[in-house]
Amino acid sequence: MKYWEMELSLHRCTLEDLDQLVQISRTTFTEAFAEQNNPLDFEHYLNTALTKERMGSELTHPHATFYFVFKHNELVGFFKINDVEAQTDIFDATSYELERIYVLTHYQGHGIGDWIMEQVIRLAKEAEKLFIWLGVWEKNTAAIRFYKKKGFIKFGKHPYYIGKDKQMDWLMKLDLITL
Repeated sequence: MKYWEMELSLHRCTLEDLDQLVQISRTTFTEAFAEQNNPLDFEHYLNTALTKERMGSELTHPHATFYFVFKHNELVGFFKINDVEAQTDIFDATSYELERIYVLTHYQGHGIGDWIMEQVIRLAKEAEKLFIWLGVWEKNTAAIRFYKKKGFIKFGKHPYYIGKDKQMDWLMKLDLITL
């Protein structure tokens, strides 16, 4: 067991966590993507996709689940899993979509992303899913390397909008049967 495995824990988010979820969502998304995007488009995205109203709707969707990741008692990241009707593309009952996975910049490089992926895989296997899929911005080469290292393969692409800027996401999947 690696040192960080004993220090990390999951918390399934509820409506009581909404303010904190909005805050970490906006912070991590800004840390990850603000510099590569037009400021006006980026601000528009933050003010439409990562609002309390929008995220509250996502949080209460019966087929979407957010999890906080804590290192001791400090929130360091989060992820979101979509099942069936909450999925953004495939809508396959044999899969989970990993729609969001973020770690605060200060905590990156400490194995937290690896631990999160282990938790996502565990949750998917417990739900008897056959594969996990996700969308990742084609210009996010570090994330693509991470997913490939974990066994994800590219199987398609779809557009993703940041404001009016049409970007392209790679669709990647991990076959759980072979794990």
